Amino acid sequence: MKRIIVLTVSLFVIFSVCAQNTGNKSMDKMWDNGTVSSANADSSKLKFFDEANYAMFIHWGLYSKLAGRWDGKTYYGISEWLMNPRRAGIPVDEYKEQARTFNPDKFNADSIVKLAKDAGMKYIIITAKHHDGFAMYNSKSNNFNVTATPFGRDPLKEMAEACKKEGLGFGFYYSHNQDWTFPGGNGGPETTPKGKKVGFDYYFKKKCLPQVNEITKNYGDIVLVWFDTPGDIEKKYAEQLVKVVRKNRPEALVSGRIGHGLGDYQTLGDMDIPLQNIPGYWETVDVTNDSWGYAWYDKNWKSPKRILENLISVVARGGTYMLNVGPKGDGSITEPVKIALTTSGKWIKKHPEVIYAAGASPWKHALPWGDVTVTPDGTMNVCVFQWPENGKLSLPGMLSGIKSAKVVYDDKFIDADIKIEEGSWITLKLPCQRPDNLVSVIKLEPDSIWVVDTTQAIDPYYTTDLSVVFAHTENCNKEEKRWMEKFGEWKHVWQVHDWTTDSKVTWTVDVKDKGYYHVDLNYSGEKRVVWQITTNEGDTLVNEQNACKVYKYYEMGLLKFKKGGKHKISVSLLSDDKNYSLKEIRIVPWNPKE
Repeated sequence: MKRIIVLTVSLFVIFSVCAQNTGNKSMDKMWDNGTVSSANADSSKLKFFDEANYAMFIHWGLYSKLAGRWDGKTYYGISEWLMNPRRAGIPVDEYKEQARTFNPDKFNADSIVKLAKDAGMKYIIITAKHHDGFAMYNSKSNNFNVTATPFGRDPLKEMAEACKKEGLGFGFYYSHNQDWTFPGGNGGPETTPKGKKVGFDYYFKKKCLPQVNEITKNYGDIVLVWFDTPGDIEKKYAEQLVKVVRKNRPEALVSGRIGHGLGDYQTLGDMDIPLQNIPGYWETVDVTNDSWGYAWYDKNWKSPKRILENLISVVARGGTYMLNVGPKGDGSITEPVKIALTTSGKWIKKHPEVIYAAGASPWKHALPWGDVTVTPDGTMNVCVFQWPENGKLSLPGMLSGIKSAKVVYDDKFIDADIKIEEGSWITLKLPCQRPDNLVSVIKLEPDSIWVVDTTQAIDPYYTTDLSVVFAHTENCNKEEKRWMEKFGEWKHVWQVHDWTTDSKVTWTVDVKDKGYYHVDLNYSGEKRVVWQITTNEGDTLVNEQNACKVYKYYEMGLLKFKKGGKHKISVSLLSDDKNYSLKEIRIVPWNPKE
């Protein structure tokens, strides 16, 4: 549970900024940051969301049939935006013509729901209407919908029934602000077919509100209505939509992207795996490859291991992970997605307590070797992504006692030796055999309640990456940067920029073992730059590098810590130039103890 009580020593700060502009209004600005002003939902409704922690997202529509191609050209990036002027700029009438040949004859609701269940997901959210305005259900209020195609069926009715049969929650995605094919919708035509000029109110009353009424009335119990891209929608419209959901489905939650802080929980930006714990109820949404809707060329499938690492990391930060699949135009799911989800699902079936009802890590950030979740009874799930070849795993900042440590194998538990080190470090002596090829789990039972010092620690064996998000800054600016490598494929980086020769970035770290450590800096820039790295013990590194415009690691040299314990590491710029962005510092043990 996300509200499990632990004692920690830390400082938590949240920053937010806008990203690059992708048109009249940048795409990420349309998200409205998914914030909520208060706990709008009652605890009984949030309990399911709080404990499930893992869900399937499905983007499926006319764009799936086009698969990123139009008029003989491939538009690389998220395929569901293909119609938009920022992409292919498909005229409304030509796009609507695609419905005449839309026939997803390989769609099978039972098989998709079974896949989600086998993957360990607890509910499914599917697109009822995306920005293109095409409804994937039997909409009586607008005939631009799936039942007016050769397919002729209501796939969302079938999905709702299949979810009920399998005991999974079910809900809808609905684009309430953008509609590129209906007059008055954000991004849509400004006039009706008869030439009458209309505004957003026309779209809202004629299509949006009636359709939200339909999806919340006609599909039985639903767990969630996932609104998207509120942009500049007026509060009165968002309030009316929430009122309809509350009236028709009082059991259903409303996503943070309804806008104006009216959601029941916070929704982060697309593809955002946060670096530090976030309080309250929140989710992040991610994709199994790069595009939400199906794109013919996109085979950048996440492996089972990466899916698990992302899922565990989100739960360890206190959130819920909703992972998207994009069915093809024929309604089928690609084989690599099935393999990745079922393989990771088998791991979850062996270790359900790591995910379901699990609370956030008391360290409030990842550790060099993996991450940690906590069960409601206080047991710590130590999730090791990289099994130590030397058989030793170091846990920093342990201010409370450990009653037992057990390594989880398929059919048994093996005790790990616990060694109390100097300061607040504890070392676990582990079996040489790695318990699991994906993620290995060690169970720690506390003496009482976990008390943890959350200071960033320099591991004696693993490489430690220190993000600037955990650093103190002087005379420079720290913020989150978001950009798209392909259209809609979001990257998130914390950076420090606006450097002067008086700027400084400082981390407080806990060093277990004295000795030499190799240091790299990850930054971007435009020309040669001279960096300086110093410690509170007086050791100094100065090096000149030839920067480039993408983030890249540059070798700086060796630092020496004369003793273990708390230290400060500072980075400054000796070149008089502002055009550099520092992402993180990497510290590698140079002479690790075996």
